[in-house]
Amino acid sequence: MSDTTEITIAGCRTVLRQAGNGPPLLFLHAEHGGGWPPLLQSLAQRCTVIAPDLPGFGGSETPDWLDNIHDLALFTLELLEALDLRNVTLVGSALGGWVAAEAALRDRSRLARLALLNPMGIQVKGLNAADPFLATPEETVAANFHNAPQPTDEADLDTQLKNRHAFARMAWAPRLHDPHLLKWLHRLRLPTLILSGAADRVVPPANGAAFAAAIPGARHLVLPACAHLAELDAPEAVLAALQTFIAEPTP
Repeated sequence: MSDTTEITIAGCRTVLRQAGNGPPLLFLHAEHGGGWPPLLQSLAQRCTVIAPDLPGFGGSETPDWLDNIHDLALFTLELLEALDLRNVTLVGSALGGWVAAEAALRDRSRLARLALLNPMGIQVKGLNAADPFLATPEETVAANFHNAPQPTDEADLDTQLKNRHAFARMAWAPRLHDPHLLKWLHRLRLPTLILSGAADRVVPPANGAAFAAAIPGARHLVLPACAHLAELDAPEAVLAALQTFIAEPTP
């Protein structure tokens, strides 16, 4: 299991989970909130895995300065500085993938590689995607999981509502994307892996393909039998892809 501590970044008390030894890996959670899923425990066998609750989510505070996705990106960079992490593998899932891309675009000096799981952040015209803000609970489960949902530590109702509010604050309008992100992704010169769930209805694989096409040298891998919350829905497939990616030498 992970050690849970707190750190203050930009005046925001932040919950931080960490485990393992080896090269650093910073994991940015999806819109459902943080925690320590089995995928991170598996990655901790080869890496030092660090997983914060992003500001506004989980046990972290909601600071007055939290207005948009760019604030979370800059928070991520300040966290890297505060922990003095270098040669980091930055992994982000869904909303966290969007944050990771925005952060790496602003400053990649502490990063070795970037992996994005079903990342939000760009809009593909004509794509028939599900709207997570309009979905019923049953539709949300169907969008997030192709396989039977795995048991997880359910957050209490107050934390669930907090996470939903923060997600809406970050991604309500424009819906799930930054209209200025796609045109600058060509500057993201890092080894990059984009993983898409074949059954993701929120961020369909075509979105991941567009992401990868915009980043020089990026690779796009579609995972069969996987929906939106890839780290929970298909952890073994995600683990295999990430381990192979991390083991590759960086330029």
